[in-house]
Amino acid sequence: MSYKIAGIDLPHINYDDKLRRILTAALPNQNDKTSQPQLNYWDAKFFNLHQVQIFQQASLDEQSAILQFTNRSLLAESYFIEKAGVGYMAKMVLLAETVEERMLYALFSADEATHLSQIINFLPEIASTNSNDPFLKLLAEVVESADKTVLLFVLQVVLEGWGLSHYRRLSKECHHPILAELFFSFLQAESRHHGTGTMLFNRNPVSATSKAAAIEILASFLSMVQVGPQSVLSAIEQVKGHLSRSQKIQILEELDTKTHSGTRLEILRSLMGGASAEAIVQALEERGAFSPLPPHQCVY
Repeated sequence: MSYKIAGIDLPHINYDDKLRRILTAALPNQNDKTSQPQLNYWDAKFFNLHQVQIFQQASLDEQSAILQFTNRSLLAESYFIEKAGVGYMAKMVLLAETVEERMLYALFSADEATHLSQIINFLPEIASTNSNDPFLKLLAEVVESADKTVLLFVLQVVLEGWGLSHYRRLSKECHHPILAELFFSFLQAESRHHGTGTMLFNRNPVSATSKAAAIEILASFLSMVQVGPQSVLSAIEQVKGHLSRSQKIQILEELDTKTHSGTRLEILRSLMGGASAEAIVQALEERGAFSPLPPHQCVY
């Protein structure tokens, strides 16, 4: 499935295409400083792998391979989020209701384009699509929405707000100084995006239709957070081979999945404060959407 606005599946041009040279000249601060694109930027402790028995008992080559999968997953997620962000901000240019709002979103789209170009430097290979990732599929579907209230709340209030916390941690715990500095540099722009979304969302009442749509989208998103670090589990399985249900449960217990999910759910809940979102938060609380799941419920 192709999402034209989010652009998750948009291909890249050839490296020697003349258009690339024009783009490179137009982008600010284009310095290819990456010397080791396969480097493990975040260590085992970042992913709580130092607590996982099967990882500790693995060979050094296997440990390195697992870390490469987990590191690449983090970078790829950032790549696709910023890729979708360019399309989202461009869409909001067209939905703007004042000249100033249109100008602001045009600048925001440029922020996302700049971030995307910088992240690309750290990915050794770029997949043209990542359609099997449920979060990215949900993100792309939301960007297609025609409901501006839903777009503002889900993407700018909640997800951009979450992005601030996420990028701050990626920066703080990254062992590559240039990449750490890069993620830190994203924070100012992401803060503007989040603050603008919060301000615009709070200006108008939320219709029943918008409320219902936001609840369903966020319930789906929160359910992905509730099940813990599935990407880490997947990385272990890709290297060690098939894992039984009991092995997966043990790994999630060792990863302390309830704490992992609980911390993130608490942050997401705090981002939904404010009178305009009260009914949305209440409905999600009634569904138990902010409660982390125990390991045995996180294994499919």
